[in-house]
Amino acid sequence: MRRYLIAGNWKMNTTRQSGVALASELAAAAAKEEAGVEVLACPPYPYLLPVGEKLAGSAVRLGAQDAYFEAPGAFTGEIAVEMVKDCGCQYVILGHSERRHVMGETDATINRKVRAVISGGLTAVLCVGELLSERQAGQTEAVLDRQMDGGYSGISESEAASIVIAYEPVWAIGTGVTATPEQAESAHEHLRKWLARRYNAAFSEKVRILYGGSVKADNAESLLGQPNVDGALVGGASLKAATFVPIIEAARKLAAGG
Repeated sequence: MRRYLIAGNWKMNTTRQSGVALASELAAAAAKEEAGVEVLACPPYPYLLPVGEKLAGSAVRLGAQDAYFEAPGAFTGEIAVEMVKDCGCQYVILGHSERRHVMGETDATINRKVRAVISGGLTAVLCVGELLSERQAGQTEAVLDRQMDGGYSGISESEAASIVIAYEPVWAIGTGVTATPEQAESAHEHLRKWLARRYNAAFSEKVRILYGGSVKADNAESLLGQPNVDGALVGGASLKAATFVPIIEAARKLAAGG
């Protein structure tokens, strides 16, 4: 059974004080390593160090929300992979819909970042997902195929082992609208079949595919209970322990066979 990954993407939120307080609560809620559930917190860049200090000794991993593909140098405003690694990060979110559709990142740019993160010894959380207009036009699978083709370009099977996929339908991010469990499962199953075609069936069964898009305590169990849903990339609900911890609890319940 694939181990659940419950990841909190704090986006451009929290202050140092509130971020450290949240990290302290998460560390208490996930104090010990668990066989069935892994927890990840991805705060804004300025708070990686203080948040990481609060998470130290707990089972909560630290992740960054992005990283640049170049080695350290003259790239004003960017953050190198070795910098986030030096801050204690083990994961990096890449290709989030906000990076794609607000900041204008292309599949080619995202692919360069994915390869840089893997080369740096970290795990990439590669986000893919369709716009509402694309879903309404019946283009969901074509969009996912294009984003996967781009994101995985030039990546071997051994390298691909350092990628977690996050399916995030853009129309469900921050809108309060959530894909039904059936919609999520359909997309996740498609992504797993893509991996089987690209690499092989045995490899595809090992890859974790997270769902992201208005995940909350009241829908977490139904989403995580789908055969091909291996966790969640949580936005707004990850900003308070009171709303994030119940999602972790839902994963724990399912991991225990509940």
